Amino acid sequence: MATERPDEEKPETRDVRVQDLIHGGGGGASPVQSPTRLGPTRFSEVAGDKIRNTGSDFIGSILSWINGDPNRSLKNPVKRAKRKRIRTAKTAACVIALVGFFIFVNWFMLSQLHEGRAWLRRGFSKKPNLKPTKLNPDPNPSMKRVSVKVSANVQHGEKKKMGKPKKSYNGTYGRLLAYAAHALAEGQNKLEPKELWREPKDQALAWKPCADQRSWKPSDGKNGYIMVTANGGINQQRVAVCNIVVVARMLNATLVVPKFMFSDVWTDASQFGDIYQVEHFIKYLSPDIRIVKKLPKELQSLDLEAIGSVVTDIDVMKEAKPGFYMKHILPLLLKNRVVHFFGFGNRLAFDPIPFELQRLRCRCNFHALNFVPKIQETGAILVRRLRDSGSHLAPVDPYLVGPKFASFILDKKAGPLHKASKYLAVHLRFEIDMVAHSLCYFGGGDAEKAELDAYREKHFPTLANLTKTQKMPSPDDLRTEGLCPLSPEEAVLMLAGLGFNRKTRVFVAGANIYGGNKRLAALTSLYPNLVTKENVLSETELQPFKNFSSQLAVLDFIACAASDAFAMTDSGSQLSSLVSGYRIYYGAGKMPTIRPNKRRFSDILLKNNTIEWKVFEQRVRKTVRQTKHVLVRPTGRSVYRYPRCKECMCSED
Repeated sequence: MATERPDEEKPETRDVRVQDLIHGGGGGASPVQSPTRLGPTRFSEVAGDKIRNTGSDFIGSILSWINGDPNRSLKNPVKRAKRKRIRTAKTAACVIALVGFFIFVNWFMLSQLHEGRAWLRRGFSKKPNLKPTKLNPDPNPSMKRVSVKVSANVQHGEKKKMGKPKKSYNGTYGRLLAYAAHALAEGQNKLEPKELWREPKDQALAWKPCADQRSWKPSDGKNGYIMVTANGGINQQRVAVCNIVVVARMLNATLVVPKFMFSDVWTDASQFGDIYQVEHFIKYLSPDIRIVKKLPKELQSLDLEAIGSVVTDIDVMKEAKPGFYMKHILPLLLKNRVVHFFGFGNRLAFDPIPFELQRLRCRCNFHALNFVPKIQETGAILVRRLRDSGSHLAPVDPYLVGPKFASFILDKKAGPLHKASKYLAVHLRFEIDMVAHSLCYFGGGDAEKAELDAYREKHFPTLANLTKTQKMPSPDDLRTEGLCPLSPEEAVLMLAGLGFNRKTRVFVAGANIYGGNKRLAALTSLYPNLVTKENVLSETELQPFKNFSSQLAVLDFIACAASDAFAMTDSGSQLSSLVSGYRIYYGAGKMPTIRPNKRRFSDILLKNNTIEWKVFEQRVRKTVRQTKHVLVRPTGRSVYRYPRCKECMCSED
């Protein structure tokens, strides 16, 4: 049943009011019987006669006013000439007044007709009441009402052609979102650009995984023991684990199975063994380094902090070179026999570093870190449903969920002609921690500023202090430089601009999007087939992962890595970096990743009030096309994100 708007009359109420106007309040009386009617109906012959008579009388009175009394005798020629001049002036004034009147009536009728058509194009049966009332304090019809109307029309198969968006919009991107809705509705049956679902195949196929190849002898780890407590979320912790494996080999040390630091941001007590297979990790890397589950008994009683063996992330510069560890950490290790890296993360440079150490880094990330069976099984269920019970395996599937559960992705009942559904995965890195840390502004006014300031004070006190003591870049400057994460509105504009069909199944990765469902409205209204792991998996299937944000993030990782196309919205995100690298390493040139150049995209969005949709599409597609080239890893960049390098992958060229 359709809901009624507060400012809209019911049809029966409008009928009664029409009857009242016609019949003077006697709703049931006929026009002939009613003595109090305001006038005859439009279809009455008597009415026509009266109107014609009234018109004749009116014109006659005007002529009388112009000519004066026709019966009056004017014998005096002077008076006659004077009256003739007056008559001429009156005639001219009357003609001017009549012309002006007709012009005004014509303008008024045309404006009403134009306005009525505009409201009909926006989906209203009549022009809404624009006067504020208690029930309708906002006289402006919102973009949400327009987008919902468009969605309903498309979902029910209506082929009603929409008009172009008007010039009054709510929100920063209201105009472009209206254009996007129009373009998606008009082109829902058109073919998508082919490059959306594929990589430059020939160049991509030239690279093959080869990080599993070794050309050295195992390390005995005799110089001492290295412990590590990795910080951050699951993806930062993964990077930290691979970095510490390289440090252990570099220092000829024995590595104790890593531990994960509890974070009040992630609020997850998961440890290494809750996410990764410990036995596989130890066994696979045994030809490289020695790994044990715990310290020897004689070292367990040591007060590591008292003897100076605790090294924090403050003690080690970001992306420190191998020379730093040889100069500062090795002597400490030889002296105390154990070093504990506490809060360890991105503390090892990518260049310069010896070839075999760099290859070990890749080997750890792409081969040694297998997820535990319960995560693999649930991940396989998630991928199977996203593909709509497909009849094929993606190249990455056996490495993501293991050979056992990869076979579960296949639908054994599906025939050879059954075609799996394609799905696009989008990592919407728009949680409150990212939003607060970016120092960007996202249109929420004073309430947003106060909320993010309070969050920084609690979770990022150093950053909060910097904002008070130093001049920081303005939000506009940060956005111009491409340093702000894409909001849901910006992300959906990118997808629509690239040409993804309205029917595309979109999987959104990310937990607790800042702004909640209200913020996701732009995505869901333009792409109704949008899903998350929470509505693909049942409550029972998700139950083992409740209150474990890192384990839930792994399910997002699996769904994104296995997708037919993957779109990142923040190049600084570790999950996006690891997913894109995984797809390159195992994707066999068949798994494209969309990496927007946020600086260029920001420049396009700055023209959101003037740019035409066709121009917007052309510029967005050109910007993304330039990032899809098959490139060798640039010097100093992450091998986890760019594994196309001689240390990680072998080229046939």
